Amino acid sequence: MVNQQEMNSITQVDEFAEILAAARRMQQDWLEYGLNFVHLYVEDVDGDWLETWGNDEILGNSLLGSIKEFLVSNDNVAVKIRYRLGDRPLFDLARNLEECLRITREDEKTSAVRDILARHLLACDIELLDLANSLVEKLM
Repeated sequence: MVNQQEMNSITQVDEFAEILAAARRMQQDWLEYGLNFVHLYVEDVDGDWLETWGNDEILGNSLLGSIKEFLVSNDNVAVKIRYRLGDRPLFDLARNLEECLRITREDEKTSAVRDILARHLLACDIELLDLANSLVEKLM
């Protein structure tokens, strides 16, 4: 258990170091290229990004909507989740699942979904992992 916590700390430090290095590269590019550094980091600088600014939020709501629809469906995974959820709010679970499903790495996504299910549901570890894997498969 202690080794796992140490490994998690090392991983977090490594991730932070990568983020810090990227920020330093961006700052150096800014100093070197001035305002033109934006062209290095933004694909469509001269495009219609300002007019389409809110579209990401609309797309995000469709993911949340899909999750909510799934959770109230008659799918056997959804039924198991609702049963173990008890009287806790389904919407809170859906919102947390949406955040997890936006994670790009598949192994981290499943782990995050398992952690969310552990927080919200009454189930054992093996059952949570099976539910998390099934849920990620069904929603992605």
